[in-house]
Amino acid sequence: MFLTISTTGSAERPATDLGFLLHKHPEKAQAFSTSYGTAHVLYPEADARRCTAALLLEVDAVALVRRGKGKGRGGAPDAALAQYVNDRPYAASSLLAVALSGVFSSAMRGVCAARPELPEQPRPLRIEVPALPARGGPELVRRLFEPLGWAVTAEPVALDAEFPEWGDSRYVRLVLEADTLTLAEALRHLYVLLPVLDDAKHYWVASDEVDKLLRAGEGWLPAHPEQRLITSRYLSRRWSLTRQAMERLELVRLAEADDSDVEEIDNAVAAETESEEKPTPLAVQRREAVLAALRACGAARVLDLGCGQGQLVQALLKDPSFTEIVGVDVSMRALTIASRRLKLDRMGERQAARVQLFQGSLAYTDKRLKGYDAAVLSEVIEHLDLPRLPALEYAVFGAARPRTVLVTTPNVEYNVRWETLPAGHVRHGDHRFEWTREEFRAWAAEVAGRHGYAVEFVPVGPDDPEVGPPTQMAVFTAGTVKEAKAA
Repeated sequence: MFLTISTTGSAERPATDLGFLLHKHPEKAQAFSTSYGTAHVLYPEADARRCTAALLLEVDAVALVRRGKGKGRGGAPDAALAQYVNDRPYAASSLLAVALSGVFSSAMRGVCAARPELPEQPRPLRIEVPALPARGGPELVRRLFEPLGWAVTAEPVALDAEFPEWGDSRYVRLVLEADTLTLAEALRHLYVLLPVLDDAKHYWVASDEVDKLLRAGEGWLPAHPEQRLITSRYLSRRWSLTRQAMERLELVRLAEADDSDVEEIDNAVAAETESEEKPTPLAVQRREAVLAALRACGAARVLDLGCGQGQLVQALLKDPSFTEIVGVDVSMRALTIASRRLKLDRMGERQAARVQLFQGSLAYTDKRLKGYDAAVLSEVIEHLDLPRLPALEYAVFGAARPRTVLVTTPNVEYNVRWETLPAGHVRHGDHRFEWTREEFRAWAAEVAGRHGYAVEFVPVGPDDPEVGPPTQMAVFTAGTVKEAKAA
């Protein structure tokens, strides 16, 4: 992956000032470690008349696969499809953009301690990228760079020079030339637009990407005619982040038009935002859904299997319709914390008679679990290794056999909506698996069929039309051998 930055000069303003701006000495070849390889900075030519700085990024394909996994929205599609065989080491992408911001961070901010007057001076610049993925072709390259003051040459790269009938690839050789831009402006343009043209990123796009975009886009993005396309692609088409960025860009535009500060324009919005109610946490929504299902089935004697620190037990105790509540967990530490939460040592006699906690493993049958109206497995099954699920299934559905069983588990399809969750990662470090809706329904239907239960499915949390709810809940009802159905 290769990029060059060239400038020309004179005896009064030597081209080698580029070395001061980049904070890299023209007579040295330097190497910098990055998360995915090594970035080399060298100067093929450096004299008063002409100076060229080259950035060569050697990508470690193994590190790219191991760290990024190539999974999920926001990951580079080429890495996801091709793993070790892809174009990432050769074609400019978000990898090169990140290397630019890391190796030339001071230059991008417009800082030069040795020569503080230099960053503000426009200078002749020529930037060349030999291989740039351009999803949209040369025409899109021109639409993105020309409004910023660049003269653009975007030459399509043939799929194979020996077989011209195959046509052009999606790559272009890019040359940008300008006389009116500063180096900091040029680097910020590249930082944003390289991944935009590639239309992919090698890392998970989280909410902090909005701040990165607005910082790098300061002074040029609010007025860019392709602002929406740039914002959407840079944020990997995550609509919530795109909307947030567009709203903030509109505030910047209004402030500039009114010759005001953004804070003055945004003061009414800020006051309104402070009064807005915070969204209900998913854990609370999950408990409320479980309580509603238990009330609907008329359960009075309830097992909380895998009770953890006792949050659900505590909620059940607040409802007198639940006359007997048992919390079971394999962890004595969790049970100790649950006991403190419930204040069992200070609980009144009547209340204490309704609740008990004991240690037990769901991998084994336990006669203490028999005879209850309902059992709850809330966010439990995903903590077990898949080969151990049949043992849990028999212990709960075969041996204990409560009239109703509630099982909640994460819906892995919804993970793309978590802005801070890295692509390809599960929600908790101890999760052994996370299922799609189809996988969970298939498992639940098989369990119901084997043990004489019917099963219905209830969404928990906002039910996204594309990826479903964040939590999925199965409600098993004993006493019928009807085929499992989906609600």
